Amino acid sequence: MQPTPDEARRDRAGDSQWSRPECQAWTGTLLLGTCLLYCARSSMPICTVSMSQDFGWNKKEAGIVLSSFFWGYCLTQVVGGHLGDRIGGEKVILLSASAWGAITAITPLLAQLSSARLAFMTFSRILMGLIQGVYFPALTSLLSQKVRDSERAFTYSTVGAGSQFGTLLTGAVGSLLLEWYGWQSVFYFSGGLTLLWVWYVYRYLLSGKDLVLALGVLAQGLPVSRHSRVPWRRLFRKPAVWAAVISQLSAACSFFVLISWLPTFFKETFPDAKGWIFNVVPWLVAIPASLFSGFLSDHLINQGYRAITVRKLMQGMGLGLSSVFALCLGHTSSFCESVVFASASIGLQTFNHSGISVNIQDLAPSCAGFLFGVANTAGALAGVVGVCLGGYLIETTGSWTCLFNLVAIISNLGLCTFLVFGQAQRVDLSSTHEDL
Repeated sequence: MQPTPDEARRDRAGDSQWSRPECQAWTGTLLLGTCLLYCARSSMPICTVSMSQDFGWNKKEAGIVLSSFFWGYCLTQVVGGHLGDRIGGEKVILLSASAWGAITAITPLLAQLSSARLAFMTFSRILMGLIQGVYFPALTSLLSQKVRDSERAFTYSTVGAGSQFGTLLTGAVGSLLLEWYGWQSVFYFSGGLTLLWVWYVYRYLLSGKDLVLALGVLAQGLPVSRHSRVPWRRLFRKPAVWAAVISQLSAACSFFVLISWLPTFFKETFPDAKGWIFNVVPWLVAIPASLFSGFLSDHLINQGYRAITVRKLMQGMGLGLSSVFALCLGHTSSFCESVVFASASIGLQTFNHSGISVNIQDLAPSCAGFLFGVANTAGALAGVVGVCLGGYLIETTGSWTCLFNLVAIISNLGLCTFLVFGQAQRVDLSSTHEDL
């Protein structure tokens, strides 16, 4: 009896998965890559005050430069995921890192090219957003194809912890470089490290022939047969897909609102508090929390628990319990308690890596990059709206409680949707499969 096309596809996918040593090497490499992604992304916010002094920017002009990143970031999520599904996520990541590393390294030069520095910096930030927007969808595509089902949560959570490492690294080393050598050195540091990482990946982990082939596909627009067609109708007729998109939207929006307004909350509520405490401690908590969530998720699945049960448990922690601690922030006047609540809320949000982020790979491993791109685009746009709405509520009511109520409402809407409609069986194949 001849195997069906779907069965043949699953067999080929199994053959292409990384071995244990390959998975460990790539996990460490991608962890560093995510760290450098956030180093480059955080360089401009850290240097904004010094650059504003040098270039005469006011708060409004500085805000234009900072916010312009997200407009570019929203536009390439779907493209990055689809390219990852077609030519391989690792190739998309390498090409993206080459571009963002170069742009970061030459940012000081761009700032001196013309008297229109505001326009140049705004354009460079939009371009940075466009380039970095492909990273996480391509990463999702790569891990869905190369990592075993029972190891996906820990792998994704470990790689995702690079975002906290990168934020801390730029905050610590970048602040010293800024003080000792000026704002230009921060961009040289972030961009240079990224280009070194690109060289290492190209030299030791990727085939030059494969990369040239990928560049040819991009340049000529040639179709790639393997997984090149996205089953749009099949995907978006499934309630589980919409549950995943809405849950990812809620998680991203809540996260953007918190990280955007927490520093201002602490500065206004506790003006005498040390900034390094409330800017660093939550991220120090988030790193082990992310690793633990991945370990716990994979452990429970290996113990025989259904995948969808574990995914919903992780979302209950990442959206439900985290929102409880966010609500507590609006009802305390103690600095220590506020730091604990903020750290718990940010740390628990990393459980989303082992919940909805991996669930997207459960649903559609053949086009996980595309689907994650759709969900993350919605999340990024909702984040921009949520941050603006949060500012409006604070300005109108004069109370921070309404902001944390907003976070709780958004989080629990996404959680309830996922608890009711979430599934873990594949929906990208024509044949039906038993729910995991």
